[in-house]
Amino acid sequence: MKFSQAKVGRVFVVKLEDGDNLPDVIEEFASTHKLKAGVCIMVGGISKGKLVCGPESPDTFPVVPMLQEIKGVNEILGVGTIFPDENNSPKLHMHAAIGRKKNTLVGCIRPGISVWKIVEFIILELIDSEASRKKNKKAGFSILEP
Repeated sequence: MKFSQAKVGRVFVVKLEDGDNLPDVIEEFASTHKLKAGVCIMVGGISKGKLVCGPESPDTFPVVPMLQEIKGVNEILGVGTIFPDENNSPKLHMHAAIGRKKNTLVGCIRPGISVWKIVEFIILELIDSEASRKKNKKAGFSILEP
């Protein structure tokens, strides 16, 4: 286990509107407000996009993600983190559950998820954090380094 320590700074209440795209709009918000690190809670509705619902094989590296397309309007709730990447740009890593009727998907959000009417975000800023996301060549994606 590795860890670092941080303090809670500002708290943002953010309303995403119809047609806004995740994760782009949150990463842009973080950049505009000079938010380097944070914890996010999300609830609302979405109309399209994709979730990563696991690796194709648990033993293959680099990891090949299984993408599941979101069909129709769905409820969504999620929790995630924002940390800077190698270029010091804030990057959102968020897992979400989406559902419509009796169908539910859980996974990691990917670019292109479109807000349907409204999505609410609460973002708690983490200050004095040294953590960042570093590209892991073996895994094939960025990993949090506290």
